[in-house]
Amino acid sequence: MMTAKYTYFALTAAVIVVLDQASKAIVLQHFQLYDSISVIPGFFNLTYIRNPGGAFGVLAGGSTVLRNLLFFGAGTVALGMILYFLHATPDRDRLMRFTLALIFGGAIGNMIDRLRFGEVVDFLDFNLVFMRWPAFNVADSAITVGILLFVYHIIFKPMPNS
Repeated sequence: MMTAKYTYFALTAAVIVVLDQASKAIVLQHFQLYDSISVIPGFFNLTYIRNPGGAFGVLAGGSTVLRNLLFFGAGTVALGMILYFLHATPDRDRLMRFTLALIFGGAIGNMIDRLRFGEVVDFLDFNLVFMRWPAFNVADSAITVGILLFVYHIIFKPMPNS
């Protein structure tokens, strides 16, 4: 029987996957590769690109086979670790459950892209005053927020007494 802890986690992760894949489907339907629409001139565009690499294009120029093996291997290990942390998380720790669900859902969303296309669909394109931020997607956002919350939790939440 699935407890509330696992139900909450699964539903939250599923919402992230659905939002990620739905937003990418809209981009794929309405944009050609490298098309860009200015939403807030000089600051935010919707720009359809594909990222064969990891975060910020890391390993984008490497061997496709090795890159995919690395990303699927690392992704599978990461998903397993998230499930382990979820199991070890007390039922009352809603923030940690939410945090893990964000990371899990984002990882699944990007793994779906890698299975479908061999690369990830990115489209959120910010141009900050001092730099142009690499384009990203909803899954990347969920992973980033999840990791920031995870670090916050580690630094500021007291460890339970053993």
